[in-house]
Amino acid sequence: MTLDKLGPRICIMGPSNSGKSTLADAISRARGLKTVNLDQLSHLPHTDWLSRSSEEFKALHDAEILGSFWVIEGNYSSLLPQRLERATGFILLDVPTAVSLYRYLRRCWIKGVRLGGLEGSRDSVKWGMIRHIIGVTRSNRDRNKRLFGGISLPKLELTSTKALDDFYRVNGLKRSRPYRLYSDV
Repeated sequence: MTLDKLGPRICIMGPSNSGKSTLADAISRARGLKTVNLDQLSHLPHTDWLSRSSEEFKALHDAEILGSFWVIEGNYSSLLPQRLERATGFILLDVPTAVSLYRYLRRCWIKGVRLGGLEGSRDSVKWGMIRHIIGVTRSNRDRNKRLFGGISLPKLELTSTKALDDFYRVNGLKRSRPYRLYSDV
């Protein structure tokens, strides 16, 4: 499926570190859409991933989905029904767990500013996140596959890094440099 068939309001979901933020950025730049990173709405900037209140997050989320042109990346399934009501297309990323774990460790060790990261925050290796990637992701994967089957929007499932790379190539998408060294900021 080509990107054009997904329309001007696209939801991207998938496991942590599957490439959601990078894909959202590439689509946004190619199509002139606004990128919305749900992690950034859900957490306070300049913190070590301190969550906003659920009411504040919901208000920010609901304000963003009122826009006409966006790519929203992130899961937060409790607010998914509202997103899907407004969305014109849906992408599910499902790269292998080993890829997600590698990407997480790489972003923490490189010490760069990453797409979708919190403003004023630096990623560091956290055992809770490693457990999430290795354990919770499995049940989330099953839930996402069931969810994907029930979505009637134009949709696309990318289940490997090769499929993701092919999607970039076929749609003329370019990855921006994913990391800037902190000294460059």
